[in-house]
Amino acid sequence: MNAQSGGAGGGLTYPATRTGDVVDDHHGTKVPDPYRWLEDVDADETRAWVEAQNRVTFAYLEQIPQREAIRRRLTELWDYPKYGSPFKKGGRYFFFKNSGLQNQSVLYMQDSLTGEPAVLLDPNTLSADGTVALSTLALSDDGRLLVYGTSGSGSDWQEFRVRDVATRSNHVDHLKWIKFSGAAWTHDGAGFFYSRYPEPAAGGDALLAMNRDQKVYYHRIGTAQSADRLIYERPDHPDWGFSGDVSADGRYVVYSVWLGTDRRNRVYYQDLGDPKRPRIEAPVVRLLDDFDAAYEFVGNDGPVFYFSTDQSAPRKRVIAVDTRRPERAAWREVIPQAGDVLEAVQIVNNTFVVRYLHDAHSQLKLFALDGKPAGEVPLPTLGSVVQVSGERRDTEMFYAFTSFLYPTTIFRHDFATGRSSVFKAPEIAFDPSGYETVQVFYESRDGTRIPLFLTSKRGLQRDGGNPTYLYGYGGFNVNLTPGFSIGVLAWLELGGVYAQPILRGGAEYGEEWHQAGMLDRKQNVFDDFIAAAEYLIREGYTSPAKLAIGGGSNGGLLVGAVLNQRPELFAAAIPAVGVMDMLRFHKFTIGWAWVTEYGSADSAAHFPFLYRYSPLHNLRPGTRYPATLVTTADHDDRVVPGHSFKYAAALQAAQAGPAPVLIRIETKAGHGAGKPTAKIIEEQTDRWAFLVRALGMMQPRP
Repeated sequence: MNAQSGGAGGGLTYPATRTGDVVDDHHGTKVPDPYRWLEDVDADETRAWVEAQNRVTFAYLEQIPQREAIRRRLTELWDYPKYGSPFKKGGRYFFFKNSGLQNQSVLYMQDSLTGEPAVLLDPNTLSADGTVALSTLALSDDGRLLVYGTSGSGSDWQEFRVRDVATRSNHVDHLKWIKFSGAAWTHDGAGFFYSRYPEPAAGGDALLAMNRDQKVYYHRIGTAQSADRLIYERPDHPDWGFSGDVSADGRYVVYSVWLGTDRRNRVYYQDLGDPKRPRIEAPVVRLLDDFDAAYEFVGNDGPVFYFSTDQSAPRKRVIAVDTRRPERAAWREVIPQAGDVLEAVQIVNNTFVVRYLHDAHSQLKLFALDGKPAGEVPLPTLGSVVQVSGERRDTEMFYAFTSFLYPTTIFRHDFATGRSSVFKAPEIAFDPSGYETVQVFYESRDGTRIPLFLTSKRGLQRDGGNPTYLYGYGGFNVNLTPGFSIGVLAWLELGGVYAQPILRGGAEYGEEWHQAGMLDRKQNVFDDFIAAAEYLIREGYTSPAKLAIGGGSNGGLLVGAVLNQRPELFAAAIPAVGVMDMLRFHKFTIGWAWVTEYGSADSAAHFPFLYRYSPLHNLRPGTRYPATLVTTADHDDRVVPGHSFKYAAALQAAQAGPAPVLIRIETKAGHGAGKPTAKIIEEQTDRWAFLVRALGMMQPRP
């Protein structure tokens, strides 16, 4: 073993990073992994490396003159009340609100639409630094009890507790070792179904250990977790997971049986009988067990279940399955596949409320329960419906609408009048009239037509001189649609252009679009992103010296891969919490679940294409790479920080140009969910400060 001396980039001296002699044999190909030791995030040597890297990074950021002004402006912009869509239980309304700069949003309740709100649960009181966040919640059918989950420092691990709504005091219940699970109450209010993993072995690393053998339990209020009744397990399939949902009539528990991130699932159910005297020991019936498509339970009329599915419909449709005659020949199509993608559907006021995506922006349509069209809910502009709340018996629903220049606004729709009205509209210290969003289309390398949203000042000069931030994701069936971001507003005020392409790998155009960007077709995603950059340069929006790229998680992988393939095309890159080691990602926590999307290096058929684009393994020493700020968190147990640690070390060693290669490692934070407002502002400040320097934005354009 030897030590890699710190390299230089922009006058920087990086901490020395030891290189080891680890070499793996992948189907006859020898692959060195010199930074394997950085995977052990709790080792003293790794901790020392983290501290040394952060010292270099923050010393660099602190000397950027604009950094403090960016922080002040972000804080000012962030300081406005933000609301979530209200939902009703037991005659009360419940909603989340953040007064402005609170680290976590607060759960309120009120007796009527015009009633006085009262705090039901304030997560800001759960930790001094705001790093404990609400991760899930579920109210009993009568609205008297609340089960809520919390996670600390951004971890995926949750702990459940139960709160009395009237007294706002907690019961004795305390459940642990829960991950990727909600709670589903029986309608007698006696308890709830949930899923959990076995407690990690003594001395094991809960942050890194793989998560398998999830089981379904029923917890009865007032009892110890050790007394929970095991409802269902599949030791013959340790990779299966279970998500339970109690039907609106309280008679059935419907389970989605999932395998990793594969969009296909199975559907099982229990018939509880009388909702007020449920038989939790009822047998689990395998209803849809072919694992051939995605099935999402929407609701039921007695034994007839409604599902949204992509079975024989890549853009999705709604079907009815009679549990008494579950054979496929007896299925009934209720809402057929349309030209646009069906993104989500639920039943409110005995009406199907359907969200469609048209060229990656939302439409909201209504259908009777027999499938007949019942109108469309007009939306304010090109944007996204991101939340709809309401139950089957409600005569009203609430929905949240957002776009790049349209702050998330809550609307109330009255089914009796057929009209929507603004319920909560935020007021922010920003005038959007001087900016605009347009949607354009460009061709990718293989001729595929790709949408691109561009947000910038009105009358933008297309002279190639505009600092531009190109942001992407492209994977896991995730839709990247127009959304409001304070960070983007600050970027626009700095004179920047914000560009968001709709890459293959998402589901904006249905399952075919998703499959075109997964497994051995993942290169299509990178080609789409590169083509977006080339379009922006060709059309005069920007130039390589003014172009930055960013993305998080799977989007961090995107940035890393594209940075390797076309380093000359960009001036800066910000890969966040990225999947950077495509040969070992499946060996940690829930990483094995991504094999259906990415493939696995354990497969001789998959290894070649993974090795071909893996960001860690395709860095070329002696190359002039763009200025790069890698960001991660020391407690990320989704994409473990070893990915970013190893990638940053390798990129620092490979860099031959003057541009800096830095890694910013957040402490007491995870993959992103539940991150305190204060940490979000600090991290966004550093991203923009880094780009201001890297793109030569020290002086604003006239």
